[in-house]
Amino acid sequence: MRQNTDSPPAKRPLSARRVVAACMAGTTIEWYDFYIYGMAAALVFGPQYFPSLSPLAGTLAAFGTFAVGFGARPLGGIVLGHFGDRIGRKSILVWSLLLMGGSTFAIGLLPTYEQIGIWAPILLVTLRFLQGAGLGGEWGGAALMAVEHAPPNKRGLYGSFISMGIPAGLVLSNLVFLVMAQVAPGDSFATWGWRVPFLLSIVLVLVGLWVRLGVEESPLFKQSQHQKKAEKEQSLPIATVLRRYPKQVALAAGTYIGNSGVGYIVIVYLLTYGTTVLKLPRQQILTYILISMATMGAAIIAAAILSDRYGRRRVSLAGAVLSVMWAAVFFPLVDTGQGWAILLAVIGMNSFSGILFGPQAALFAELFSTEVRYSGISIGYQLGALLGGALAPITATALYGLTGTSQLITIYMVGICVISLACFLGLTETRRRDLSADPAEEPQRTPPKGDVVPVKA
Repeated sequence: MRQNTDSPPAKRPLSARRVVAACMAGTTIEWYDFYIYGMAAALVFGPQYFPSLSPLAGTLAAFGTFAVGFGARPLGGIVLGHFGDRIGRKSILVWSLLLMGGSTFAIGLLPTYEQIGIWAPILLVTLRFLQGAGLGGEWGGAALMAVEHAPPNKRGLYGSFISMGIPAGLVLSNLVFLVMAQVAPGDSFATWGWRVPFLLSIVLVLVGLWVRLGVEESPLFKQSQHQKKAEKEQSLPIATVLRRYPKQVALAAGTYIGNSGVGYIVIVYLLTYGTTVLKLPRQQILTYILISMATMGAAIIAAAILSDRYGRRRVSLAGAVLSVMWAAVFFPLVDTGQGWAILLAVIGMNSFSGILFGPQAALFAELFSTEVRYSGISIGYQLGALLGGALAPITATALYGLTGTSQLITIYMVGICVISLACFLGLTETRRRDLSADPAEEPQRTPPKGDVVPVKA
């Protein structure tokens, strides 16, 4: 296939780097927004918005609102993915950022139950739903903008910078919460300190918009649009995905269940567990999570580079096996109450999650054809997040409430990691795939070790 004239080879590396920077900026904001909600749900939303419930029931209710955002994510992925496949990646990335950022800022202004009664939790759930819907279309568009602009032998590396937004966003949110815990300790944090991270998100949103409005549309999308006009393609992207790629959607979702589930147990539920069960200071847990982000970031980049050389499946399988093993020892280490053991548990779990995040954007993009790729990867990713991350904090809370120990939580973590491992085993290698071709018609084969893929797209 001839080179796409919309993306001259001489300009492609610079254009790709600009796109990667824009996408990483956006995903950093998205994870900052989403994580500060998770931390607030763990720390203050129970008594602020569900004061009539017991502490355990209030925590469950707060994590229930956390799960609402995950419920909205597949819907956001379907709607925004549809328009992303029809009108372009760039414009939908702008709208998704506005929707999520605006909802986050509004949560920072939301009155409590004491001030407006039942309307407080209703509005909280509504804003959380809108926040999740915005995120539903964010990851898919950002991943595609990076991968579709990347040189074929560096798709894993370029796509990994989308995942780097995870530790970057978590570091920012943790730092803000740590600062606010010092500026507004005790009752001051519960009264107004928790609102500051939400209000500060508007600054990040403005920066993200400024960066994103300066990037170019995906050259593969432009090429696909020209072909669709010639062929008069009228089918809905979501209908095409479900008709032609049901196995890819199911396996993609399954690969993310474990990583999403254990990730939210580590970065969200552990805050509640550490402060209420182990009686540790909140700042100590936040600091451990903050330290682990450095190793997660290193693991993301290393795994992505290795996936470009040795294949997505091989690297992902290694990360999945390590995640299963570490899930079995995570809470036994935490339950010692020793600082070094808890830090080791968190670093290990987040590092192995990083191995899985590294190749993820490229792997998911290589499963679908260009004309439905936004819809396909958004649905797969968000279904995995719904089945994994949405249920994890509330499930862990309920399991501990039933038994008073972490044993069932450990079994749960191992179980969802095994599900993801099985789904990775069900995938074949995608590294050699031509992104301009249709995977449903293109036979897959595992490349020789160290083989580098020639460019077709």
